[in-house]
Amino acid sequence: MRISPTRRTLLVGAAATLALPAYLRRAQAQGPVRVAAVHASPVENAWNSRIHLAMRAAADAGLITYDFSEGVSATDYPRAMRQFADAGAQLVWGEAYAVEREAREVAEDYPETAFLMGSSGGPQGDNFGVFGTRNHEAAYLAGMLAGAMSETGVFGSVGGYPIPEVNLLINAYRFGVLETKPDARFLNGFIGAWFDPARAKEAAIAQIDSGADVLFGERIGTADGAEERGVKAIGSLIDYTERYPGTVFANAIWHYDPTIAAIVADITAGNPVGRDYTEYSFMRHGGNAVIFSEDDVPAEAAAAMHARRAEIEAGDFEVPIDESEPA
Repeated sequence: MRISPTRRTLLVGAAATLALPAYLRRAQAQGPVRVAAVHASPVENAWNSRIHLAMRAAADAGLITYDFSEGVSATDYPRAMRQFADAGAQLVWGEAYAVEREAREVAEDYPETAFLMGSSGGPQGDNFGVFGTRNHEAAYLAGMLAGAMSETGVFGSVGGYPIPEVNLLINAYRFGVLETKPDARFLNGFIGAWFDPARAKEAAIAQIDSGADVLFGERIGTADGAEERGVKAIGSLIDYTERYPGTVFANAIWHYDPTIAAIVADITAGNPVGRDYTEYSFMRHGGNAVIFSEDDVPAEAAAAMHARRAEIEAGDFEVPIDESEPA
């Protein structure tokens, strides 16, 4: 039977559509994208809380549906990913830092499911996208304010693990301090946990005892030590000002909403998601911001910080990204 050119075109188009991964075919239908998240820590943990809040906001707006598990151990993580993929999630969100190889193996086994993972590695194939935390610009600006707040000239910081995403954040804070306090000295401690407020508080107090009077809290619990010893602190990822009045004077906030919007747009448009979504955490996309109390910092320091922030937002100043472990 002879097939007309028009009919042949239709057949080719249909074949191309059927060749798409299932998560892309499903996205072409109307309705919110089905998202399932595997949180290694409790969702009240600072980092996870920002993602959880953004996911809930996207669900409330009708952009996605959102299911999640929390407190999932590394040994159980691949099983949880597979369970959500088997249940029909179009996008499985996760954090691959402790399960990098295993998470990528799961994605290979489910080519018809999209994955977005916090990762220190690059994307993989068409269905494994990655992102990194990038509230470093806000940390830099908070560091500028910190430089004007210290009396001892010694600045501390408490982190979880010395991975690139944590290192660059603490280093950005230090670069900001040095802009307004060139002779600053620095202390740093890693607690070997993502959620251990007691250990973070202990590390903070040790740095205060060594002379630090401004602390950058990459981990929850740092401000507890600062509050107990009567020094100043900077919060990371979320706003700690109301919880620690008089202690936390600035916060380097992370907004995950632009990242969710970007990958949902790709899925809905039928685009492969095997790319790096880190850029959506940058200030130019609304991915991070510094918030602080004008009453708690010197006016001159606030003015200088505002000027630098305008340059960052306009693309006229780029905060250095240094992923090396802080000395």
